[in-house]
Amino acid sequence: MGLEYQLVAPCYFGTEATAAFEAKRIGGREVRVTDGRVAFWGDASVIAAANLGLRCAERVLLLLKSWHAASFDELFDGAASVPWEELLPPDAAFPVKGSSLSSQLSSVPACQSIVKKAVVERLRRGHKVLTLPETGQEYRIRFSIRKNEAEIFLDTSGEGLHKRGYRRSATGAPIKETLAAAMADLGRVRRDSLVTDPFCGSGTLVIEAAQKALNIAPGLRRRFAAEHYAFVPPKIWAEQREKCLAQAKMDAGFEGVGYDIDPAAVQLANQNARLAGVGGRCRFEQADVADFAPAPNAIVLTNPPYGERLGDLDTAAALAGVLGRQLRQHPAAGVYVITADADFEKHYGLRAARRRKLYNGMIPCQVYMYFGQNGPRPAPKAAP
Repeated sequence: MGLEYQLVAPCYFGTEATAAFEAKRIGGREVRVTDGRVAFWGDASVIAAANLGLRCAERVLLLLKSWHAASFDELFDGAASVPWEELLPPDAAFPVKGSSLSSQLSSVPACQSIVKKAVVERLRRGHKVLTLPETGQEYRIRFSIRKNEAEIFLDTSGEGLHKRGYRRSATGAPIKETLAAAMADLGRVRRDSLVTDPFCGSGTLVIEAAQKALNIAPGLRRRFAAEHYAFVPPKIWAEQREKCLAQAKMDAGFEGVGYDIDPAAVQLANQNARLAGVGGRCRFEQADVADFAPAPNAIVLTNPPYGERLGDLDTAAALAGVLGRQLRQHPAAGVYVITADADFEKHYGLRAARRRKLYNGMIPCQVYMYFGQNGPRPAPKAAP
């Protein structure tokens, strides 16, 4: 085992438990969970494995330093104490982004400027140069200040991990791939599952379920920032990609079916499935939710049109009602609906067996879970 690094994987609120399980699965040690993130330790091979294999995390960050920073001087000194010359070559481009919450240093642009200046001065001294052209490879630096406690990171992912590489375009307000993966985990999708979605859009929920069932690493079709970092050699990336390929279960019996009333969405979903390597296990067809009749053994994963995707809340309520009617007439093994509609149960016509709060970006949502063996229960009464 080589040099170990402390890694942080931000994730959506509500998906931390799934992200922690994934971090352990790819070899992370001392996994710790806090709101919206999972922290763990690992060597360079774990950096590569995490980027390739984490389904629910938004990115993988290398934590370089934590310190108290209630003034600009403290922020500068902490950032300048990191041995940047050991991580960044003299021609590196190094954009700085960050956030501040409940801290005396509340101006993010000012903090970005201070951190950038600290990194510049350290690199000039460390590399013994007067100028830093920033014409080389990009190293994204991120910082976070919360209650006057600062952290500074090097981003090993580059683009967010939700960008798997298969969704070249999407329908309006699509669910992110990382959140769709969390839905597949909540739905207990297995290698022989039948998964269906009556509002498939660009197919993300069904595709992520298929990749989980077939154990296809979500990052196999893309590149990462740390692939040009000297401390994660190309050999390690090649080894981890080969390992992911060897672990895929392409003989699994999974089947995915999605439906949408929009023929353009159906065409896009089929295209995305092919790009994701699951085109032979997923099919998408044009159909109205009024005709939805899943098989008794099906797992229904869906994100019904609501808000930005539809614009008309009355129409959204009516669609939820039609979905509820169809699923009472044709019960499935499990139904998992994610929506921001706080009155979904009333519109659907049935109280959920379980609920789970998740965030879609900054939008609070609920996952409403219905299980075939529980039988019908009366819907909650409408508020007066």
